[in-house]
Amino acid sequence: MRIASGSHIVLDIEGTVAPIAFVHEVLFPYARRALEDFLMQHSSSGPVQECMEQVARDAGASSFSEWCPYPWQSQEAVAWVLPVLHEWMDANSKKTGLKALQGLIWAHGYKDSALRAPLFPDVQPALTEWIQRGIAISIYSSGSIAAQKLFFSHTTQGDFTPLLTSYFDTTSGHKQDVASYRTIRLSLPDNGERPLFFSDVPAELDAAREAGWATALVIRPGNVPVTNATHPVIHSFAECVLE
Repeated sequence: MRIASGSHIVLDIEGTVAPIAFVHEVLFPYARRALEDFLMQHSSSGPVQECMEQVARDAGASSFSEWCPYPWQSQEAVAWVLPVLHEWMDANSKKTGLKALQGLIWAHGYKDSALRAPLFPDVQPALTEWIQRGIAISIYSSGSIAAQKLFFSHTTQGDFTPLLTSYFDTTSGHKQDVASYRTIRLSLPDNGERPLFFSDVPAELDAAREAGWATALVIRPGNVPVTNATHPVIHSFAECVLE
């Protein structure tokens, strides 16, 4: 498959470079199981408090103290927020505060070697080749930037972060919004070339294409089936002939 790549490639994670099953069957359950103990043990840490302020804003309040009837760092506050966070987790919500909190929990799992991220076997050769060709590689995922860095620094194939230029998450906008891709493009080098976005989700690719990006749909085992694809389709990065 010949695809116009320009000088910058942006990659989705789950269903694109890694199996969806790892995220849904390993990462998400791990964070859900660890959530209550993590909040109780780390409620006084600055990053956790920042997460909870963002969670409150995601819930429509201006601050945590306005949202929750109990002061943070109390057992009552943790018990009060848990059902909300569980509901968001069960709905696979993309809320920024939840994603940041999951990232903090996963950090402990990666540090303890309880978590290692699997990549499809064609990913490492492709990234290495692209770097050799002078193409910059970035990540755009619903997971927080911190979680993305943890993921790529603790893969079953080693640390991939030296190959990656930048990371984008929902702080740049949601992945099915055209404005998000316009915002991200402003952060990329302006050399007049279109960035190329790889994803397994057609709606994300539609938004990127409307923003002027080149796109490619990635079909992997376990992904949601796609019919009548309107984007170039690949099943492996080895199929790509970048122009």
